[in-house]
Amino acid sequence: MSTQGYKRTNFEEDDISNSSNPPAIDFNAGVVFKGGLSLWQKKSILERVLFILTIVLSVSVIILAIVLASKQAHITYLQNSAVCLEPSCVQVSSALLTAMDRSVDPCEDFYQYACGGWIKSHPIPSGHSRFNMFSVLWQANQVIMKHAIEQPVNASVNLSEWKAQTYYKSCMDENKTIEDLGAKPLLDLLKDEVPDWSISVIDSNFDLQDLLERSKKYGVSTLFAVWVGEDDRSSSKNILKVDQSGLGLPQRDYYLNKSITQDPVLIAYLEYMTEVGMLLGGEENSTRSQMIDVIMFETKLANITIPSEDHRDEEKMYHKITIEQLQQNVTFINWLHIINSCLSMADIQVTSSEKIVSYAGNYLQDMAELVNETMKTEKGRRTMYNYLMWHIIKSMTSYLSKPFRTARKILSEALSGTTGGEELWRDCISDTDETLGFALGAMFIREAFNGDSKVKADAMIKEVKTAFKNNLPKLSWMDKETRAAAVDKANAVVDMIGFPEYILNVSKLNEEYNRLEIRKNEYFGNNIRSTSFQLRKNFEELRKTPKKNRWSMTPPTVNAYYTPTKNEIVLPAGVLQAPFYDASFPMSLNFGAIGVVMGHELTHGFDDQGREYDKNGNLRPWWNNQSVIRFKERAECMQKQYSQYKLNGENVKGKLTLGENIADNGGLKSAYHAYTDWISHNKQERPLPAVNLTHKQLFFLGFSQVWCSTSLKEADHLQLLSDSHSPAKFRVIGTLSNSKEFAEQFKCPTGSRMNPKEKCEVW
Repeated sequence: MSTQGYKRTNFEEDDISNSSNPPAIDFNAGVVFKGGLSLWQKKSILERVLFILTIVLSVSVIILAIVLASKQAHITYLQNSAVCLEPSCVQVSSALLTAMDRSVDPCEDFYQYACGGWIKSHPIPSGHSRFNMFSVLWQANQVIMKHAIEQPVNASVNLSEWKAQTYYKSCMDENKTIEDLGAKPLLDLLKDEVPDWSISVIDSNFDLQDLLERSKKYGVSTLFAVWVGEDDRSSSKNILKVDQSGLGLPQRDYYLNKSITQDPVLIAYLEYMTEVGMLLGGEENSTRSQMIDVIMFETKLANITIPSEDHRDEEKMYHKITIEQLQQNVTFINWLHIINSCLSMADIQVTSSEKIVSYAGNYLQDMAELVNETMKTEKGRRTMYNYLMWHIIKSMTSYLSKPFRTARKILSEALSGTTGGEELWRDCISDTDETLGFALGAMFIREAFNGDSKVKADAMIKEVKTAFKNNLPKLSWMDKETRAAAVDKANAVVDMIGFPEYILNVSKLNEEYNRLEIRKNEYFGNNIRSTSFQLRKNFEELRKTPKKNRWSMTPPTVNAYYTPTKNEIVLPAGVLQAPFYDASFPMSLNFGAIGVVMGHELTHGFDDQGREYDKNGNLRPWWNNQSVIRFKERAECMQKQYSQYKLNGENVKGKLTLGENIADNGGLKSAYHAYTDWISHNKQERPLPAVNLTHKQLFFLGFSQVWCSTSLKEADHLQLLSDSHSPAKFRVIGTLSNSKEFAEQFKCPTGSRMNPKEKCEVW
């Protein structure tokens, strides 16, 4: 090959062998002249630099192309592999496996199989009586809210958000105002309301009517509760409502057949009362003696209080009467006067012909007899006075200095086993969420919520609803007419997802909290004003048409609910996150978690209480009588089933938890069928690595791991007494043991614990 004076140093050796003078080789340039003169040596410094840069750039481009091709090949490999090896799949597989205890037979104890690892690795944190997946997500949401609320806020524009921030700061109390004031805010308030009040001087000649009215002014439900809500039988109207109330402990069971000197909860309750009384200036022995009398009065009140499980039948408990009729039955107070006293803050007055709904059964008459009997003696009048004053004081102790909050922990530890406390900022975030939750919620939504989640959740709930309706023809116990009405009701359910739109409109959000005054460094005052604000808003509803699509939960809440009088399902943004929902999760897990939550809330419209309301939210008979009988037979099966479960040797209250258990079972079934329908219209999901479960099995695992939980025995006891939900363990075991689909997917032998021969099924 002719080189015209130069050649490349490659494997072409012809010219080299014919040269009389072998060329001098420059290993830097790779180009030579005969006689040893290098072309590189003739280049200027600038030319040399540019030449090197050209070579480096060319090599870089080649390397980048190789890397990108390799990466694309890797992605293609991951996407086409039989097992999903993408990062999201690996991460979720790791989380699932970490939570599990695969040494347990899933057909014997699926809860332990699904959650054993999680329980072992999650001791209960300080300040908690129980800890679960809801707690984990709420803590994550708290971090988001903390970051959002600590950002600068322009009060002239976002006044409501400034109020939320100011309230939060008053709770954090960086200036130590709460501690410096001590008991003073409460003492000042009490002296303004009851000028001659003193913890050491008891007025046995007090005006019962006046003191009851004052307690209602602060939202304290002594002896009874009164409020405004939708009329169950005519849900397009609001009406006054009254019900039993007035116990200092969460449930009547804490009083019944218990000794004040031996029962740990009553001992703690008395200690708490005495400590607070002393902080307000009372002498220890005198205060203790007076508080013992209060507990004895509350015990009598507990004896006439209707048990929660007997209070569930809405049709049975609903009684509409006039105020005049109420006055004739319960004469110890002036009902018209006390109701008008409550309504006065809303600038409303009623007459004795005003209708009112009572859910209290015989309680009001029994309570009136108890009060009349108590008021006959001087000691009884002092006890009644102390009872009313104690409940006003108790409602405000958490707004005071540390000694009051410490005293309160005496009781909370006895009731729930809780010791220690959370970081102050977490308590204050939760407090702000309760007080100005939609202002704080607007911050949360901007910070964290992906609008795409709302769209996908809306699509998923429609699929769950379709599956529920498609299952109705398979229920042989329902007659045709009732089935058609049930379909109509399911179609009429309103789905509210994420957050109310108005909170992202600054002017509308400001209007929401326009009348709530929040001041710097006034934590006690802020709470008193907030209570008054909430009461006024409620009583103002009396002459208004009930608002549809009104949210009762704030956007960051990790929960969901169904409202029978509005036939609405609400799924806040706070729960539309992992582990309940994540766009990167397999749909089997999403349907198993948030899908079951959706199905659960939908089924509430058809549980033992919800079924009594029609598609418009009115309490009325709309079922064929034979279908009602058959429904009750199936509900009784479930009631008996759950009543057999024991936690720490104590039985679950199958009657109290019936509605939630029906919703759990129906929700699981609807979500599972929705997922199988989804599979039929979409590409088959690839298996997750290492888990070694099919996606239909993963559906049940995803459902179960939502309920992974640890709790203290005191908290378990409190839940069994007062919570309408079964303990987490039985929400899994009870529901899955009734599921034929679960037994099929895990091939559980008939007669095994998770696949009993006799199953309970309502929906």
